[in-house]
Amino acid sequence: MVRAPIRVPRWPEAATEGPDFAAIRAEFDVPEEFSADVLAEAEDRAAQARLPELDATDVPFVTLDPVGSRDLDQAVHLAARGDGYRVSYAIADVGAVVDLKGPLDGEARRRGQTLYSPDRRTPLHPPVLSEGAASLLADQLRAAALWTIDLDADGEPVRVELRRARVRSRAQLDYPSVQAQADAGTLPEPLALLPEVGALLQRRATDRGAIELGTPDQEVVATPDGWTLAFRGDLPVEGWNAEISLLTGRCAAGLMLDGGVGLLRTLPPAPPQDVARLRQLAPALGVDWHEGRAPGEVIAGLDPTRPGHAAFLEEAVSLLRGAAYTAFDGAPPEQPGHGGVGAPYAHVTAPLRRLVDRFGTEVCLALAAGREPSADLRAALPGLPALMAASDRRTREVERAVVDATEAWLLRGRVGETFSAVVVEADDGRGTVVLDDLAIRGRCTGAGLRPGTRVRVRLEVADVVGRVVRFTLEESA
Repeated sequence: MVRAPIRVPRWPEAATEGPDFAAIRAEFDVPEEFSADVLAEAEDRAAQARLPELDATDVPFVTLDPVGSRDLDQAVHLAARGDGYRVSYAIADVGAVVDLKGPLDGEARRRGQTLYSPDRRTPLHPPVLSEGAASLLADQLRAAALWTIDLDADGEPVRVELRRARVRSRAQLDYPSVQAQADAGTLPEPLALLPEVGALLQRRATDRGAIELGTPDQEVVATPDGWTLAFRGDLPVEGWNAEISLLTGRCAAGLMLDGGVGLLRTLPPAPPQDVARLRQLAPALGVDWHEGRAPGEVIAGLDPTRPGHAAFLEEAVSLLRGAAYTAFDGAPPEQPGHGGVGAPYAHVTAPLRRLVDRFGTEVCLALAAGREPSADLRAALPGLPALMAASDRRTREVERAVVDATEAWLLRGRVGETFSAVVVEADDGRGTVVLDDLAIRGRCTGAGLRPGTRVRVRLEVADVVGRVVRFTLEESA
């Protein structure tokens, strides 16, 4: 799955009972508090914000994020330009407040990224910066890396400019409200073209062979009685907004490749044998795969609420394996592309929440100005892939443990009960099922498991401490 923005959940205070998420963070060595020297540097930088000379406060930017977000990385303004468009995209200038080799930089390298648990946020940077002086909060003067990208009528970039600038967001908007405005045709002027530009960029992505699985995320949600699980898919506006970030990341990769130095997010093309296996599986799961259609085009037309399509999407994950960060200085990498995006791509749009974006932005700012990146910046690039790989691994482990613990907690005391479910993956008597009435995925055993079929399963294990849920097949539908 390709999503440029990092999803930011809310933390309602109602939930008081449930799994011990703090123990999970401790188990996986999630950094919690910041040291005194890091906090001191952050307070100093927050009090002495450095603003660029270029004034872009005349551009009426707005931010668009999940409800309640405070670490606002991006502000956007879209405008018509002849028969094309101008995308103005302001990214929080974290390089203006975090110096290479300082305490803040060292701690950010240790953390790698902001980690979101159901009960709290563990930020990459101290909140005085990430939710304050560096965040693109409404009505505040802020330093930004300002991307100005002109698109032609087909949605292809014809001009890219990047400069440091001072900006002022006019409003902090959220996805549900903006989706309601889009549905009613009442979007504010900065976002009036978002449905048009977003849909155009989505079509170009399909043309490039990009792959977006679009499967709902399993999320832990607070309730007055504790925690529960829900499957959450993206609103259309989230997909359109993601395309703006992906466009910027493609432009950043182009700058880096032209300049001969940078850090790409890479993903090899899907192995032909995986594509062939998926094509063979399609008819049994009710998926029409006509000759000549690329995998991404087929996937884009699926409905994840249909059992067969959901099982097909589960299998399609094999097409997106092998993502990595690839640093280079001199010759470009042998494989510079990103199979999910369908083009070379770099992370530069979430520097408050992801370590590599600050470095990628600094490389791009230097190259866009016709300068060589500094020696210290270049020296840092080769070590970033390993730091991010470790951070990504820890984040995946924590997220998986949180969901596993919540599943077991929700099913505690129900061992022996039967549930209606859909088989989404199966092989040789073992598989994975998704329950119909609860947003729970679990391992299941049984000789009659077939992907895309409805079944009745019996709960055999719900171990909260061990974070294990296991079912056996009772009967096929």
